[in-house]
Amino acid sequence: MSDLLERLRGRGWRLTAQRRVVAEVLDGDHVHYTADEVHALATERLPEISRATVYNTLGELVSLGEVIEVSTDGRAKRYDPNAHHAHQHLVCASCGTIRDVHPSGDPLADLPAEERFGFAVSTVEVTYRGLCPACTGP
Repeated sequence: MSDLLERLRGRGWRLTAQRRVVAEVLDGDHVHYTADEVHALATERLPEISRATVYNTLGELVSLGEVIEVSTDGRAKRYDPNAHHAHQHLVCASCGTIRDVHPSGDPLADLPAEERFGFAVSTVEVTYRGLCPACTGP
């Protein structure tokens, strides 16, 4: 059983066939699918699943804090099931591939007190950008 499915069961979230398929599609490392990609993969497992059900399920998973909605450079939103492990993202500026990365150090500690302007900072989002191996060529 996937980590996401285990977390959802632990919460007592009702796992209908449709919800289960969406959670199964989101299982894995470095998963950052768009809603349309989730729908396409889900229909391979459950042909009758509707686009609306996929979108609604993704919205519920984001609201529950079990999936992170990732937006980069005006591209389609992507859904990251790695919600319970601190990480940042590495994004290809050409094709949009996203990888989870775990830099050493504390990005919050890197922000000097005088640059916080009195904010009580609770989270930090860092996005690294570059070109993936496929886009840099041989």
